[in-house]
Amino acid sequence: MQQDKVESLQTLKDIHGIMERSSRFLSLSGWSGVWAGGTALAGAAIARVWLADIPGYYRRVYNDTEPYEQMDADYQSILVKFVALALGVLAVALVGGYYFTHRKAKKDGVSVWNSSSKRMFVELAIPLATGGVFAFAFLWNGLELYIAPICLTFYGLSLINGSKYTHSDIKYLGMAEVLLGCICLFVKGYGLLLWTVGFGVLHILYGSIMWKKYDSK
Repeated sequence: MQQDKVESLQTLKDIHGIMERSSRFLSLSGWSGVWAGGTALAGAAIARVWLADIPGYYRRVYNDTEPYEQMDADYQSILVKFVALALGVLAVALVGGYYFTHRKAKKDGVSVWNSSSKRMFVELAIPLATGGVFAFAFLWNGLELYIAPICLTFYGLSLINGSKYTHSDIKYLGMAEVLLGCICLFVKGYGLLLWTVGFGVLHILYGSIMWKKYDSK
């Protein structure tokens, strides 16, 4: 009788595991978070050096709510330079994230592009795309002060949204990103620092926890 109960409980656990794997994409690698965090820290270090080299009257737009009216050629080149850096950091983070996730999915014997990952991608993409439009609109209107909080907040919302189709732990990272984004709205001149904490430090911390909890087993 006891043996039958044990076998029944094990069967229920197996069924639950199968259902969870069919509805959630569980092959996200902790190394993806560590890679993204390291890439963000490297990008933030480069941005910090560049900010120190640009003239003070250009640098004031990062600490002021007033748009910069004199969009001369020098300032345009500065904006293009920083946008290119941000896109480069995003591209490197995505490539590395895909590599580590693909490697873990292959190890788990599942496809990296299945129904669960597709649903997760859609849930992630909607807030991210919306945040991208907001960031571009604020940049277009010369309000660079709000770019960092917009990126943090909408990225956090995308993680919370996508957590329904992957490890639920990602929701807590999303909540932390949203909190940082809201704080960043009211703290002038600390956008780069909070961006570094959100995309760099928190990603490394999250990735390390995820690796220990799931990957190392």
